Amino acid sequence: MNQNDTTSRIAHVFRGTFVHSTPRVALEILGDCILGVDDEGKIAFIEKDEKDVVSLSKTWGFETSDIKQLGQYEFLMPGMVDTHIHASQYSYTGTALDLPLLEWLNTYTFPVEAKYKDLDFANDVYTKVVKRTLKNGTTTACYFATIHTDASLLLGELADKFGQRALVGKVCMDCNSAVPQYKESPSECKEETDRFIKELLKKEYPNIKPVVTPRFAPSCSSSLLSELGEIANNNKLHIQSHISENKEEVELVKTLFPGCKSYTDVYLKHNLLTDRTVMAHGCHLTDEELEIFRDTGSAISHCPNSNISICSGMLNVRNVLNHKVKLGLGTDAIRRTLDTSKALTIQDPQHETLTFEEVFRLATLGGSEALSLDDQIGNFVVGKDFDALRVNVCIPDGPIDLFPGEGPKVILEKFLNLGDDRNITEVYVAGRQVVPIPDT
Repeated sequence: MNQNDTTSRIAHVFRGTFVHSTPRVALEILGDCILGVDDEGKIAFIEKDEKDVVSLSKTWGFETSDIKQLGQYEFLMPGMVDTHIHASQYSYTGTALDLPLLEWLNTYTFPVEAKYKDLDFANDVYTKVVKRTLKNGTTTACYFATIHTDASLLLGELADKFGQRALVGKVCMDCNSAVPQYKESPSECKEETDRFIKELLKKEYPNIKPVVTPRFAPSCSSSLLSELGEIANNNKLHIQSHISENKEEVELVKTLFPGCKSYTDVYLKHNLLTDRTVMAHGCHLTDEELEIFRDTGSAISHCPNSNISICSGMLNVRNVLNHKVKLGLGTDAIRRTLDTSKALTIQDPQHETLTFEEVFRLATLGGSEALSLDDQIGNFVVGKDFDALRVNVCIPDGPIDLFPGEGPKVILEKFLNLGDDRNITEVYVAGRQVVPIPDT
Protein backbone atom coordinates (compact mmCIF):
# COMPACT_ATOMS: atom_id res chain seq x y z
CA MET A 1 0.00 0.00 0.00
CA ASN A 2 1.22 3.42 -0.92
CA GLN A 3 2.35 6.23 1.31
CA ASN A 4 1.19 9.79 0.74
CA ASP A 5 3.17 12.99 1.20
CA THR A 6 4.13 12.88 4.87
CA THR A 7 4.21 16.67 5.09
CA SER A 8 0.40 16.64 5.32
CA ARG A 9 -1.03 16.65 8.81
CA ILE A 10 -3.16 13.66 9.76
CA ALA A 11 -6.65 14.77 10.79
CA HIS A 12 -8.32 11.39 11.46
CA VAL A 13 -7.10 7.85 12.09
CA PHE A 14 -9.50 4.90 12.21
CA ARG A 15 -8.75 1.32 13.17
CA GLY A 16 -11.03 -1.64 12.56
CA THR A 17 -13.06 -3.11 9.68
CA PHE A 18 -13.51 -1.35 6.33
CA VAL A 19 -15.77 -2.54 3.51
CA HIS A 20 -15.67 -1.22 -0.03
CA SER A 21 -15.71 -2.20 -3.70
CA THR A 22 -13.07 -2.22 -6.41
CA PRO A 23 -13.51 -2.38 -10.19
CA ARG A 24 -12.74 -6.11 -9.97
CA VAL A 25 -14.34 -7.12 -6.67
CA ALA A 26 -17.91 -6.23 -5.70
CA LEU A 27 -17.15 -6.45 -1.99
CA GLU A 28 -13.75 -6.30 -0.34
CA ILE A 29 -13.59 -6.62 3.44
CA LEU A 30 -10.48 -5.11 5.01
CA GLY A 31 -10.31 -6.44 8.55
CA ASP A 32 -8.00 -5.14 11.27
CA CYS A 33 -6.81 -2.17 9.23
CA ILE A 34 -5.73 1.33 10.11
CA LEU A 35 -6.68 4.24 7.84
CA GLY A 36 -5.45 7.83 7.99
CA VAL A 37 -7.04 10.96 6.58
CA ASP A 38 -4.97 14.08 6.01
CA ASP A 39 -5.98 17.66 6.69
CA GLU A 40 -7.08 18.10 3.08
CA GLY A 41 -9.64 15.34 3.53
CA LYS A 42 -7.82 12.73 1.47
CA ILE A 43 -6.95 9.16 2.39
CA ALA A 44 -3.26 9.30 3.32
CA PHE A 45 -2.68 5.64 4.11
CA ILE A 46 -4.42 2.35 4.75
CA GLU A 47 -2.39 -0.42 6.31
CA LYS A 48 -2.90 -3.83 7.82
CA ASP A 49 -3.10 -3.65 11.61
CA GLU A 50 -0.21 -6.06 12.12
CA LYS A 51 2.15 -3.31 10.96
CA ASP A 52 3.64 -1.65 14.04
CA VAL A 53 1.23 1.14 14.97
CA VAL A 54 3.90 3.08 16.88
CA SER A 55 6.12 3.09 13.79
CA LEU A 56 3.18 4.19 11.66
CA SER A 57 2.36 7.03 14.04
CA LYS A 58 5.94 8.29 13.90
CA THR A 59 6.02 8.12 10.12
CA TRP A 60 2.78 10.06 9.75
CA GLY A 61 3.01 12.28 12.81
CA PHE A 62 -0.07 11.32 14.81
CA GLU A 63 -0.50 10.17 18.40
CA THR A 64 -1.63 6.61 19.02
CA SER A 65 -4.19 8.11 21.41
CA ASP A 66 -5.77 9.85 18.39
CA ILE A 67 -6.82 6.53 16.83
CA LYS A 68 -10.60 6.02 16.65
CA GLN A 69 -11.14 2.34 17.39
CA LEU A 70 -14.18 0.80 15.69
CA GLY A 71 -16.18 -1.62 17.80
CA GLN A 72 -16.85 -5.29 17.10
CA TYR A 73 -20.10 -4.51 15.28
CA GLU A 74 -18.92 -1.33 13.59
CA PHE A 75 -17.40 -0.75 10.17
CA LEU A 76 -16.55 2.07 7.79
CA MET A 77 -17.97 2.04 4.26
CA PRO A 78 -17.77 4.57 1.43
CA GLY A 79 -20.47 7.23 1.36
CA MET A 80 -23.45 6.42 -0.82
CA VAL A 81 -23.85 8.21 -4.13
CA ASP A 82 -27.37 9.25 -5.20
CA THR A 83 -27.15 9.72 -8.95
CA HIS A 84 -30.70 11.05 -9.36
CA ILE A 85 -32.73 12.99 -6.82
CA HIS A 86 -35.39 15.68 -7.26
CA ALA A 87 -34.81 17.88 -4.22
CA SER A 88 -37.90 19.87 -5.19
CA GLN A 89 -40.17 16.82 -4.88
CA TYR A 90 -39.18 16.07 -1.29
CA SER A 91 -42.17 17.82 0.29
CA TYR A 92 -44.60 15.16 -0.96
CA THR A 93 -42.38 12.11 -0.51
CA GLY A 94 -44.45 9.02 0.22
CA THR A 95 -47.61 10.44 -1.36
CA ALA A 96 -49.01 11.08 -4.86
CA LEU A 97 -48.31 7.58 -6.13
CA ASP A 98 -51.59 6.92 -7.92
CA LEU A 99 -50.91 8.18 -11.46
CA PRO A 100 -48.62 7.23 -14.36
CA LEU A 101 -45.68 9.47 -15.22
CA LEU A 102 -47.11 12.09 -17.61
CA GLU A 103 -50.31 12.62 -15.60
CA TRP A 104 -48.28 12.57 -12.39
CA LEU A 105 -46.03 15.38 -13.63
CA ASN A 106 -48.92 17.67 -14.56
CA THR A 107 -51.09 16.86 -11.54
CA TYR A 108 -48.53 16.84 -8.73
CA THR A 109 -45.02 17.77 -9.77
CA PHE A 110 -45.25 20.89 -11.90
CA PRO A 111 -47.68 22.71 -9.54
CA VAL A 112 -45.42 22.05 -6.55
CA GLU A 113 -42.22 22.95 -8.39
CA ALA A 114 -43.77 26.26 -9.42
CA LYS A 115 -43.79 27.21 -5.71
CA TYR A 116 -39.99 27.38 -5.59
CA LYS A 117 -40.14 30.94 -6.85
CA ASP A 118 -40.70 31.62 -3.13
CA LEU A 119 -37.22 31.39 -1.57
CA ASP A 120 -38.62 30.85 1.93
CA PHE A 121 -40.47 27.78 0.69
CA ALA A 122 -37.34 26.62 -1.15
CA ASN A 123 -35.16 27.14 1.90
CA ASP A 124 -37.44 25.07 4.10
CA VAL A 125 -37.64 22.09 1.74
CA TYR A 126 -34.03 22.15 0.58
CA THR A 127 -32.69 22.38 4.13
CA LYS A 128 -34.72 19.33 5.08
CA VAL A 129 -33.75 17.25 2.06
CA VAL A 130 -30.02 17.92 2.44
CA LYS A 131 -30.10 17.10 6.15
CA ARG A 132 -32.20 13.97 5.62
CA THR A 133 -30.09 12.55 2.84
CA LEU A 134 -26.88 13.19 4.77
CA LYS A 135 -28.25 11.41 7.84
CA ASN A 136 -29.25 8.51 5.60
CA GLY A 137 -25.69 8.20 4.32
CA THR A 138 -25.83 10.06 0.99
CA THR A 139 -22.50 11.85 0.81
CA THR A 140 -22.89 12.73 -2.88
CA ALA A 141 -26.18 13.79 -4.50
CA CYS A 142 -26.97 14.66 -8.11
CA TYR A 143 -29.86 17.07 -7.67
CA PHE A 144 -32.63 18.33 -9.91
CA ALA A 145 -33.87 21.65 -8.58
CA THR A 146 -36.50 23.68 -10.52
CA ILE A 147 -36.57 26.30 -13.30
CA HIS A 148 -35.87 29.02 -10.71
CA THR A 149 -32.25 30.16 -10.79
CA ASP A 150 -32.13 31.77 -7.34
CA ALA A 151 -33.72 28.78 -5.62
CA SER A 152 -31.32 26.46 -7.44
CA LEU A 153 -28.39 28.54 -6.25
CA LEU A 154 -29.81 28.29 -2.74
CA LEU A 155 -29.76 24.49 -2.98
CA GLY A 156 -26.06 24.64 -3.82
CA GLU A 157 -25.46 27.00 -0.89
CA LEU A 158 -27.25 24.66 1.53
CA ALA A 159 -25.45 21.55 0.29
CA ASP A 160 -22.15 23.37 0.86
CA LYS A 161 -23.25 24.64 4.28
CA PHE A 162 -24.10 21.18 5.55
CA GLY A 163 -21.11 19.59 3.83
CA GLN A 164 -22.69 17.41 1.18
CA ARG A 165 -20.94 16.80 -2.14
CA ALA A 166 -23.43 17.72 -4.85
CA LEU A 167 -24.12 18.30 -8.50
CA VAL A 168 -26.94 20.85 -8.71
CA GLY A 169 -29.05 21.44 -11.78
CA LYS A 170 -31.36 24.32 -12.66
CA VAL A 171 -34.15 22.60 -14.61
CA CYS A 172 -34.76 23.68 -18.21
CA MET A 173 -38.14 23.23 -19.93
CA ASP A 174 -39.83 25.40 -22.54
CA CYS A 175 -42.86 23.39 -23.66
CA ASN A 176 -45.53 20.80 -22.80
CA SER A 177 -46.24 21.91 -19.24
CA ALA A 178 -49.89 21.90 -18.11
CA VAL A 179 -48.94 24.62 -15.62
CA PRO A 180 -48.53 27.79 -17.74
CA GLN A 181 -46.27 29.56 -15.25
CA TYR A 182 -43.96 26.58 -14.98
CA LYS A 183 -41.89 26.85 -18.12
CA GLU A 184 -39.54 29.34 -19.75
CA SER A 185 -38.88 30.54 -23.26
CA PRO A 186 -35.82 29.04 -24.97
CA SER A 187 -33.96 32.34 -24.58
CA GLU A 188 -34.85 32.53 -20.88
CA CYS A 189 -33.65 28.97 -20.39
CA LYS A 190 -30.31 29.75 -22.00
CA GLU A 191 -29.82 33.07 -20.19
CA GLU A 192 -30.80 31.70 -16.79
CA THR A 193 -28.73 28.54 -17.25
CA ASP A 194 -25.73 30.70 -18.10
CA ARG A 195 -26.40 32.85 -15.02
CA PHE A 196 -26.84 29.81 -12.79
CA ILE A 197 -23.57 28.25 -13.93
CA LYS A 198 -21.63 31.50 -13.67
CA GLU A 199 -22.92 32.38 -10.21
CA LEU A 200 -22.52 28.88 -8.78
CA LEU A 201 -18.95 28.58 -10.04
CA LYS A 202 -18.16 32.05 -8.71
CA LYS A 203 -18.97 30.82 -5.19
CA GLU A 204 -16.03 28.40 -5.45
CA TYR A 205 -17.69 25.83 -3.21
CA PRO A 206 -15.14 23.00 -2.95
CA ASN A 207 -17.57 20.12 -3.51
CA ILE A 208 -20.50 21.66 -5.42
CA LYS A 209 -20.72 21.63 -9.23
CA PRO A 210 -23.39 22.77 -11.69
CA VAL A 211 -25.01 20.22 -13.97
CA VAL A 212 -26.82 21.13 -17.19
CA THR A 213 -30.39 19.88 -16.79
CA PRO A 214 -32.90 19.59 -19.62
CA ARG A 215 -35.85 18.06 -17.77
CA PHE A 216 -36.52 15.49 -20.47
CA ALA A 217 -37.02 15.53 -24.21
CA PRO A 218 -40.85 15.99 -24.14
CA SER A 219 -40.53 19.26 -22.19
CA CYS A 220 -37.74 20.71 -24.33
CA SER A 221 -37.74 22.06 -27.88
CA SER A 222 -35.05 20.92 -30.28
CA SER A 223 -33.49 24.39 -30.23
CA LEU A 224 -33.28 24.35 -26.43
CA LEU A 225 -31.70 20.90 -26.38
CA SER A 226 -29.07 22.11 -28.86
CA GLU A 227 -28.34 25.21 -26.78
CA LEU A 228 -27.91 23.10 -23.63
CA GLY A 229 -25.65 20.63 -25.39
CA GLU A 230 -23.47 23.52 -26.52
CA ILE A 231 -23.34 25.08 -23.03
CA ALA A 232 -22.38 21.77 -21.43
CA ASN A 233 -19.69 20.90 -23.92
CA ASN A 234 -18.19 24.39 -24.11
CA ASN A 235 -17.83 24.44 -20.33
CA LYS A 236 -17.06 20.71 -19.85
CA LEU A 237 -20.01 20.35 -17.49
CA HIS A 238 -22.06 17.38 -16.35
CA ILE A 239 -25.44 16.74 -17.97
CA GLN A 240 -28.50 15.06 -16.46
CA SER A 241 -31.96 14.25 -17.74
CA HIS A 242 -34.50 11.42 -18.02
CA ILE A 243 -34.92 8.74 -20.64
CA SER A 244 -37.34 5.91 -21.46
CA GLU A 245 -39.06 5.97 -18.09
CA ASN A 246 -42.42 4.64 -19.26
CA LYS A 247 -43.85 3.39 -22.55
CA GLU A 248 -46.27 6.29 -23.05
CA GLU A 249 -43.37 8.73 -22.74
CA VAL A 250 -41.31 6.75 -25.29
CA GLU A 251 -44.18 6.92 -27.80
CA LEU A 252 -44.59 10.65 -27.17
CA VAL A 253 -40.92 11.24 -27.96
CA LYS A 254 -41.33 9.42 -31.28
CA THR A 255 -44.13 11.83 -32.14
CA LEU A 256 -42.28 14.95 -31.01
CA PHE A 257 -38.96 14.05 -32.69
CA PRO A 258 -39.91 12.14 -35.87
CA GLY A 259 -36.45 12.68 -37.36
CA CYS A 260 -34.75 10.67 -34.60
CA LYS A 261 -34.42 6.90 -34.62
CA SER A 262 -34.94 6.50 -30.85
CA TYR A 263 -35.22 8.37 -27.57
CA THR A 264 -31.45 7.97 -27.17
CA ASP A 265 -30.92 9.35 -30.65
CA VAL A 266 -32.69 12.58 -29.60
CA TYR A 267 -30.04 13.28 -26.98
CA LEU A 268 -27.23 12.04 -29.21
CA LYS A 269 -28.17 14.40 -32.05
CA HIS A 270 -28.28 17.34 -29.64
CA ASN A 271 -24.80 16.56 -28.24
CA LEU A 272 -26.13 15.68 -24.81
CA LEU A 273 -24.57 12.21 -24.50
CA THR A 274 -21.03 12.52 -23.14
CA ASP A 275 -18.86 10.79 -20.57
CA ARG A 276 -20.25 13.31 -18.05
CA THR A 277 -23.92 12.49 -18.78
CA VAL A 278 -26.25 10.59 -16.46
CA MET A 279 -29.76 9.68 -17.62
CA ALA A 280 -32.39 8.55 -15.15
CA HIS A 281 -34.57 5.43 -15.45
CA GLY A 282 -33.94 3.90 -18.90
CA CYS A 283 -36.48 1.14 -18.24
CA HIS A 284 -37.32 0.65 -21.92
CA LEU A 285 -33.99 1.19 -23.66
CA THR A 286 -33.17 -1.22 -26.49
CA ASP A 287 -29.87 -3.05 -26.81
CA GLU A 288 -28.98 -0.72 -29.69
CA GLU A 289 -29.54 2.29 -27.43
CA LEU A 290 -27.43 0.74 -24.68
CA GLU A 291 -24.59 0.38 -27.18
CA ILE A 292 -24.78 4.15 -27.79
CA PHE A 293 -24.57 4.74 -24.05
CA ARG A 294 -21.49 2.52 -23.87
CA ASP A 295 -19.82 4.15 -26.87
CA THR A 296 -20.41 7.71 -25.60
CA GLY A 297 -19.47 6.89 -21.99
CA SER A 298 -22.88 8.05 -20.78
CA ALA A 299 -24.39 6.57 -17.62
CA ILE A 300 -27.78 5.40 -16.39
CA SER A 301 -29.25 6.09 -12.97
CA HIS A 302 -31.37 3.16 -11.84
CA CYS A 303 -34.43 4.41 -9.90
CA PRO A 304 -36.46 1.31 -8.98
CA ASN A 305 -38.25 3.03 -6.12
CA SER A 306 -39.76 5.56 -8.52
CA ASN A 307 -40.21 3.03 -11.32
CA ILE A 308 -42.29 0.74 -9.12
CA SER A 309 -44.16 3.50 -7.28
CA ILE A 310 -45.71 4.96 -10.42
CA CYS A 311 -45.66 1.70 -12.42
CA SER A 312 -43.21 2.90 -15.06
CA GLY A 313 -41.31 -0.34 -15.68
CA MET A 314 -38.42 -2.44 -14.45
CA LEU A 315 -34.89 -1.82 -15.66
CA ASN A 316 -32.89 -4.97 -16.37
CA VAL A 317 -29.70 -3.93 -14.61
CA ARG A 318 -27.93 -7.15 -15.55
CA ASN A 319 -28.44 -6.35 -19.22
CA VAL A 320 -27.12 -2.81 -18.72
CA LEU A 321 -24.01 -4.13 -16.98
CA ASN A 322 -23.52 -6.78 -19.66
CA HIS A 323 -23.42 -3.94 -22.20
CA LYS A 324 -20.65 -2.33 -20.10
CA VAL A 325 -22.69 0.82 -19.49
CA LYS A 326 -21.91 2.86 -16.37
CA LEU A 327 -24.72 2.60 -13.84
CA GLY A 328 -25.47 4.06 -10.42
CA LEU A 329 -28.51 4.17 -8.16
CA GLY A 330 -31.09 6.82 -7.42
CA THR A 331 -32.66 7.58 -4.06
CA ASP A 332 -33.28 4.78 -1.52
CA ALA A 333 -32.64 2.19 -4.18
CA ILE A 334 -30.59 -0.65 -2.69
CA ARG A 335 -33.51 -2.76 -1.49
CA ARG A 336 -35.74 -1.98 -4.46
CA THR A 337 -32.87 -2.80 -6.83
CA LEU A 338 -32.65 -6.26 -5.32
CA ASP A 339 -36.44 -6.66 -5.39
CA THR A 340 -36.66 -5.61 -9.04
CA SER A 341 -33.91 -8.01 -10.03
CA LYS A 342 -35.73 -10.85 -8.27
CA ALA A 343 -39.01 -9.90 -9.95
CA LEU A 344 -37.26 -10.13 -13.32
CA THR A 345 -35.99 -13.58 -12.34
CA ILE A 346 -39.56 -14.64 -11.51
CA GLN A 347 -40.57 -13.56 -15.01
CA ASP A 348 -37.54 -15.22 -16.60
CA PRO A 349 -35.76 -17.97 -14.63
CA GLN A 350 -32.74 -17.52 -16.92
CA HIS A 351 -32.23 -13.99 -15.61
CA GLU A 352 -29.12 -13.72 -13.43
CA THR A 353 -30.29 -12.09 -10.20
CA LEU A 354 -28.13 -9.33 -8.78
CA THR A 355 -26.32 -10.10 -5.53
CA PHE A 356 -26.32 -7.75 -2.56
CA GLU A 357 -22.58 -7.31 -3.05
CA GLU A 358 -23.13 -6.07 -6.61
CA VAL A 359 -25.81 -3.63 -5.46
CA PHE A 360 -23.51 -2.38 -2.69
CA ARG A 361 -20.98 -1.55 -5.39
CA LEU A 362 -23.62 0.23 -7.49
CA ALA A 363 -24.56 2.39 -4.49
CA THR A 364 -20.98 3.47 -3.88
CA LEU A 365 -18.29 2.97 -6.52
CA GLY A 366 -20.85 2.51 -9.32
CA GLY A 367 -22.44 5.85 -8.51
CA SER A 368 -19.06 7.57 -8.54
CA GLU A 369 -18.35 6.04 -11.96
CA ALA A 370 -21.77 7.13 -13.27
CA LEU A 371 -20.99 10.72 -12.25
CA SER A 372 -17.38 10.50 -13.53
CA LEU A 373 -16.13 11.16 -10.01
CA ASP A 374 -14.49 7.77 -9.46
CA ASP A 375 -11.03 9.32 -9.57
CA GLN A 376 -12.04 11.26 -6.46
CA ILE A 377 -14.54 9.16 -4.47
CA GLY A 378 -16.23 5.75 -4.36
CA ASN A 379 -13.90 3.54 -2.33
CA PHE A 380 -11.00 3.56 0.10
CA VAL A 381 -7.97 4.19 -2.10
CA VAL A 382 -4.98 6.32 -1.11
CA GLY A 383 -5.32 9.79 -2.62
CA LYS A 384 -9.11 9.75 -2.89
CA ASP A 385 -11.33 11.97 -0.77
CA PHE A 386 -12.49 10.40 2.48
CA ASP A 387 -16.27 10.18 1.98
CA ALA A 388 -17.41 7.57 4.48
CA LEU A 389 -20.06 6.27 6.83
CA ARG A 390 -19.35 4.90 10.27
CA VAL A 391 -21.94 2.18 10.77
CA ASN A 392 -22.88 0.52 14.05
CA VAL A 393 -25.29 -2.37 13.61
CA CYS A 394 -25.62 -2.95 17.35
CA ILE A 395 -27.05 0.31 18.66
CA PRO A 396 -29.49 0.24 21.61
CA ASP A 397 -33.10 -0.27 20.49
CA GLY A 398 -31.93 -0.35 16.88
CA PRO A 399 -33.57 -2.12 13.93
CA ILE A 400 -31.08 -5.02 13.73
CA ASP A 401 -30.65 -8.06 15.95
CA LEU A 402 -27.34 -9.94 15.86
CA PHE A 403 -26.54 -13.54 16.67
CA PRO A 404 -23.35 -15.45 17.51
CA GLY A 405 -20.90 -16.13 14.72
CA GLU A 406 -22.02 -13.36 12.35
CA GLY A 407 -19.02 -11.86 10.58
CA PRO A 408 -18.55 -8.57 8.69
CA LYS A 409 -20.19 -9.79 5.46
CA VAL A 410 -23.38 -10.85 7.24
CA ILE A 411 -23.36 -7.67 9.30
CA LEU A 412 -23.09 -5.54 6.14
CA GLU A 413 -25.92 -7.46 4.46
CA LYS A 414 -28.13 -6.97 7.52
CA PHE A 415 -27.39 -3.25 7.52
CA LEU A 416 -28.22 -2.88 3.82
CA ASN A 417 -31.50 -4.78 4.19
CA LEU A 418 -32.62 -3.76 7.69
CA GLY A 419 -30.64 -0.72 8.80
CA ASP A 420 -31.66 2.92 8.92
CA ASP A 421 -30.22 6.29 9.90
CA ARG A 422 -29.91 5.20 13.54
CA ASN A 423 -27.14 2.83 12.49
CA ILE A 424 -25.17 5.58 10.73
CA THR A 425 -23.42 7.22 13.65
CA GLU A 426 -20.96 9.41 11.73
CA VAL A 427 -20.76 10.70 8.16
CA TYR A 428 -17.67 12.25 6.56
CA VAL A 429 -17.37 14.18 3.28
CA ALA A 430 -13.85 15.03 2.12
CA GLY A 431 -12.63 14.34 5.64
CA ARG A 432 -15.12 16.72 7.27
CA GLN A 433 -17.51 15.16 9.78
CA VAL A 434 -21.00 16.27 8.72
CA VAL A 435 -23.15 13.88 10.79
CA PRO A 436 -24.17 14.27 13.57
CA ILE A 437 -25.33 17.57 12.07
CA PRO A 438 -24.29 20.49 14.27
CA ASP A 439 -27.01 22.72 15.71
CA THR A 440 -27.37 25.82 13.56
